Amino acid sequence: MKLPFDPRCGTILLLALLLPVSVAAAAGTYDLVISKSNRELKVMQGDKVVKIYHIAFGKGGKGDKREMGDNKTPDGSYRIVSFKPDSKFYYFMQLDYPNLVDASHGYRERLISARQFRQIATAYHDGAVPPQDTMLGGYIGIHGIGDVTGRKLKIHSEFNWTDGCIALKNEEIRDLRRYVSLGTRVIINE
Repeated sequence: MKLPFDPRCGTILLLALLLPVSVAAAAGTYDLVISKSNRELKVMQGDKVVKIYHIAFGKGGKGDKREMGDNKTPDGSYRIVSFKPDSKFYYFMQLDYPNLVDASHGYRERLISARQFRQIATAYHDGAVPPQDTMLGGYIGIHGIGDVTGRKLKIHSEFNWTDGCIALKNEEIRDLRRYVSLGTRVIINE
């Protein structure tokens, strides 16, 4: 039996979708468009492709991320909500995963509570990092590969090896950083 949808969550979802998001105003003129099937990240300025990077993504294979530990990279529209320059993966740009769509799926599938849904909706509206410790998982972002070795570079070029993130070579994540600000939109497609 499905958990009945809490009308309060529906109201929060509707309000969050209709109200302006403060982070969007701070976003730059670039969008990042990720194609998992092509293993590429495009930096877009309107309809113009500015740059293309080869990526690796979640080792969980095809499909959308639905829960913690599935090692899949989510599909959908996200925003950059924080930067961690001292990451073990060289540099980390955190996405606002889980977003409202992820939270809606999670709530319907009984992976998160109504309270957690509201926390995610509030974070989305505020342009903040959503809760990262729910059954939906968290800490999804774009990062480098960390300490560089020939073996790591070979794995990166041939395999999808992350736990759900999008990975680039360290010099590429450093280059990408110049196009990205808080609020930059990241669109991830299969």
